[in-house]
Amino acid sequence: MQINQKIESNNAHGDHVMGQIWSKYSPYWPLFLFFLVIGGVAARFYLKYQTPVYESTATILIKDEKKGEDDSRIIESLNLLSTKKIIENEIEVLKSKALMMQVVKMLRLYAPISEKGKVKEISAYASCPVSIEVSNPDSLVETEDPILFTYDSAARKVTIQNKQYSLSQWVTTPYGTLKFVPQNGTSKGPFYFSLVNPKALAFSLVSSLDVSAPNKLASVINITLRDEIPKRAEDILNELITVYDNAALSEKNKLADNTLNFLDERLGIVSHDLDSIEQKLKQYKSSTGTVDIGSQGTLFLQNVSANDQKLGEVNNQLNTLDIVENYVKSKDISGSIPSTVGTTDPTLPQLLNKLYEDQLQYEKLKRTMGDNNPAVLNQKAEIEKIKPGILQNIQSQRENLQSNKNNLNATNNRYSSYLESIPQKERDIVEITREHNIKSSNYNFLLQKQEETKLSLLSSISPSSIIDKAQTSLAPVSPKPKLIYAGGIFLAFALALGLVTINEMFKRTILYRKEIESYTSIPVVGEIVYEKSKDPLVIGNGKRTFIAEQFRNLRATLPYIGLNGERKKLQVTSTVSGEGKSFIVANLGIGLALAGKKVVVMEFDLSDPTLCDKLHVTEINKGLTDYLTGDTKPQEIVKPTSVHENLFVVPAGWLPENPSELIMSEKVPQLFDYLSGIFDYIIIDTAPVGLLSDAYVLSNYCDATLYVVRHKHTRKVSIQRLDANNKINALKNMAIVFNGIKSRGFGRNGYGYGYGYGYIHKEKRKKKFLRNSKVS
Repeated sequence: MQINQKIESNNAHGDHVMGQIWSKYSPYWPLFLFFLVIGGVAARFYLKYQTPVYESTATILIKDEKKGEDDSRIIESLNLLSTKKIIENEIEVLKSKALMMQVVKMLRLYAPISEKGKVKEISAYASCPVSIEVSNPDSLVETEDPILFTYDSAARKVTIQNKQYSLSQWVTTPYGTLKFVPQNGTSKGPFYFSLVNPKALAFSLVSSLDVSAPNKLASVINITLRDEIPKRAEDILNELITVYDNAALSEKNKLADNTLNFLDERLGIVSHDLDSIEQKLKQYKSSTGTVDIGSQGTLFLQNVSANDQKLGEVNNQLNTLDIVENYVKSKDISGSIPSTVGTTDPTLPQLLNKLYEDQLQYEKLKRTMGDNNPAVLNQKAEIEKIKPGILQNIQSQRENLQSNKNNLNATNNRYSSYLESIPQKERDIVEITREHNIKSSNYNFLLQKQEETKLSLLSSISPSSIIDKAQTSLAPVSPKPKLIYAGGIFLAFALALGLVTINEMFKRTILYRKEIESYTSIPVVGEIVYEKSKDPLVIGNGKRTFIAEQFRNLRATLPYIGLNGERKKLQVTSTVSGEGKSFIVANLGIGLALAGKKVVVMEFDLSDPTLCDKLHVTEINKGLTDYLTGDTKPQEIVKPTSVHENLFVVPAGWLPENPSELIMSEKVPQLFDYLSGIFDYIIIDTAPVGLLSDAYVLSNYCDATLYVVRHKHTRKVSIQRLDANNKINALKNMAIVFNGIKSRGFGRNGYGYGYGYGYIHKEKRKKKFLRNSKVS
């Protein structure tokens, strides 16, 4: 039950807050509507003049060493020099600036061509009948402004600054050596071209390129690019895939060439040694007359041959590691990568390729930027990070190979001891034959690797396959109309909201009842709306207007501030003049008179009396000043009014120079005693407390005080000081009346000023007609 009560309390609080927000901003609905229209129109213009952006996507399949192994075994059996790909590494390769730089050069993107549109220049990448190629893109000079040129399709000539140039030929222009390449474009121009730094353009394209795998288990890569020209985006993606494949094939071919050179060199050396040994064996047999060795020697050769073959392979691998180590340790590693044929660790070739590529990039950056450029230093540091890993890999392999070599040498030593038991001639023949077998085994091994390398070179296969070529979305991905309209409407709404909030935030006068209640502990017992009527009397017999009902509500609250049959004296004051205290006195008095009460209202504002004017009392012979300064009797200053028979008035009389001193006269309490014996209510209109002290003096004789606060007139600081002032000079049983509440914003009959509720009233009452029917 407590939970339900808490939920109901939270709902009620939410409704209360929403009601406050609604009442605060709803009167300004025309302003919100105006800004919403402006926001919609602005969004419309933005969409009209914004160039749409399309998204192109291509999909490729990578032969990953961890994924799809069964599918590539047949290909790998032919492609022995292929390096297996890791999908994460290939994603970074596809996003590399080096590949994108090649794409920029191949597609001649560094020379963009445009033509005039209705509002601004538009790209003529696909519509221009020619494209522009620069002889040396790396050294082109960027143009500050687009260069105008025209194309004559009949003469097949390009005209720049009144000078014609032929197609498909290198020509010298003020902007460098160019070639105008024909393409399938149908636009007639005129056209404009610019020259852009290809490196900056490549960096920009890489930043907008998205390369990702659908999931961690897939060996598929999705490549996405957004561009204003769909064909250009498709061409860039397709060319990027082509450049990627060519780079992989070029890397493999380079490795194959290095391997073949190494194998040719080693085959030449081993072939020469083998010829020498065969000649030596022939001479030995001829000189000694030995034709064949015994079965014991044959058995020894069979055993030792296999061991020597293994030892030869180990020595070849150690030699290869020495060559690679010298290459890594050398200062200049920009030459060809040494062959790693014979080594069993696949990591070493990958590390060498990475080192080679980084070294080439370092040399390129050093030529274009200088030795001390941060990019050059970062690239050099990257190279130094790779070298220790390669050397550690070499050392690890060398230790394993040296251990195998020691084991093989130990076995050979045992075979050598066994050889001593064989007769001398047989022993010599065995040694020569053993040496011949070792060289022959090495020769066969190298010859086999040479054939495998040639076969791999002939079966060059791309490391990737295209699943989907680049395709562009049918609808633009940016700008999105729904999002732009929503953003425009939101900004317009926020702007209108901010204007209303800021406008009211910096107001120094009271706007809301909740402000009064936040500034002071004095209760607000009544709210009176602003009435444009020229007649200040808004309540009377038969009047059922909204403001009349508010005065009736105010009349009903008088008992709650301490007024009853015995306590009947009520004074009405305010901070400054013009806040409507005389208006409140007159209409509250009429309201009490209408209730059958005998009421007298007293014009005790001796500095600026206006009460009699509001009650239409014009014939004034004597008033309060006459009573307080002369021998006038109390009954002589009490005047009836024409407004109601139960309503009487005590006018101020003539205006004295010392009103505050007159109010302190001993006749004042005598006058109140006299009136108390005759009237049910005595309502006193006093001077404002912010200007005079009259109200504080009269408060001693009164039972309650109504303090009038006027909407958009009373300053906030006056209400903020009200509690402090009341502690010094107390006004008895004080309550506040919020007067003159005007409709906010653009409303006419709406009053949103309190806790979040509003009133709407109509002057004309609906009449009910009763229809009588006759039944015949």
